[in-house]
Amino acid sequence: MGTSGIVYASFDRFPAPKGAAVHIRAFVEALGAAFGPVDLVAIGDAPGAPPPALGPHVTYHPLGARGKDLVAQALTFRSHLGAWWRGRPRAKVVHVRSIFEGYPIARRKATLTDALVYEVNGLPSIELKYHHPDVADDAELMRKLLAQEEACLHAADLLVTPSAVTAEHLVSRGADPKRLRVIPNGVDLDVFRYAPPRPPEAGRPLRMLYSGTMTAWQGVHHAIEACRLLRRDLPVTLTLVGPLRKHARRALLDRCGDLVLQGAVEILEPLPQEELARLHHACDVVLVPLPVNDRNCVQGCCPLKLLEAMATGTPVIVSDLPVVRALAEATEAFRIRPGSPKAIAEAVKDLLANPALGAALSANARARVERDFPWGRAQEALVNAYADDLGVARASTRDNTAASASA
Repeated sequence: MGTSGIVYASFDRFPAPKGAAVHIRAFVEALGAAFGPVDLVAIGDAPGAPPPALGPHVTYHPLGARGKDLVAQALTFRSHLGAWWRGRPRAKVVHVRSIFEGYPIARRKATLTDALVYEVNGLPSIELKYHHPDVADDAELMRKLLAQEEACLHAADLLVTPSAVTAEHLVSRGADPKRLRVIPNGVDLDVFRYAPPRPPEAGRPLRMLYSGTMTAWQGVHHAIEACRLLRRDLPVTLTLVGPLRKHARRALLDRCGDLVLQGAVEILEPLPQEELARLHHACDVVLVPLPVNDRNCVQGCCPLKLLEAMATGTPVIVSDLPVVRALAEATEAFRIRPGSPKAIAEAVKDLLANPALGAALSANARARVERDFPWGRAQEALVNAYADDLGVARASTRDNTAASASA
């Protein structure tokens, strides 16, 4: 049995408005265009949902991931992935995004693929406790997570990560720097179009926006407390956009219920990218209040919401962390000390008092994203890594070689 093309497997829901799904689409379409057929295997929507429109060289295979908790869902997904793989030819490259799909592939790498790519956006040994606090006390589960991460790190022929902070952490855990490529996230500049900051309007409250995960490790509580502080002196509102399970919604309402009743805080479900971009333009400032914790400062991240906000031109107030400094200079976003609602409030007042500052940040931020963070640049970097580090022949090269051989 010969080899097939590229298998891109991900224990993520696709399609979805989350940043992970945006990232997946950009990468699989680039790989398909450069190298030929790509099979995308991810968690699908309800049975019968129409397939997403992808590039002509990408075939989507939605799989189930049912279960009462994350472990059960991961095991279900692995089972479906194994069944899908049965009888398939050996893959030229398998690209995984986590241990949940990556570990069983790493264990059987020799029989499944010529090359394994491990894309490290997050590590469950660090992140999982923020989603499921009970796991922090489960020593056996933590040992298994670390062991499976190590297996994937050492089996991978190429490691891809969006953050230099993450790369440094992976090297500290034994990853070979020669196999490691840092490829930051990107922005669809046609979706997140630029508009200068909204001019002030008499009687209109200043509108702040927070989008993303509604958890303490992302800093949403600091955004809420900053709103509460500002309302002592200014008419302000805060729009929160992101996914919320029932218990998380209750916890969020417990924290900001009074502000919701006052009309100062509105909570929205995740929005399609086009609607999210329009919402940015309807706000005066975007908050990215990442706190100091091991997820942000040890593991690292490349916050897509920061790049998207910078692209839209709405001034951004963001925590001054190493992962942020790699994406935004002080002339491109208003960087503040992390973990401080007071610092957020002071920055909002500074922007309100100095419209020229907001205008300068806005223009500089858009210019930075156009230069360094369009998705096309990330896609090109990934394709080059496949070609240069793994030796995968581009489709155009294979076609030319075949044509020469037959001439």
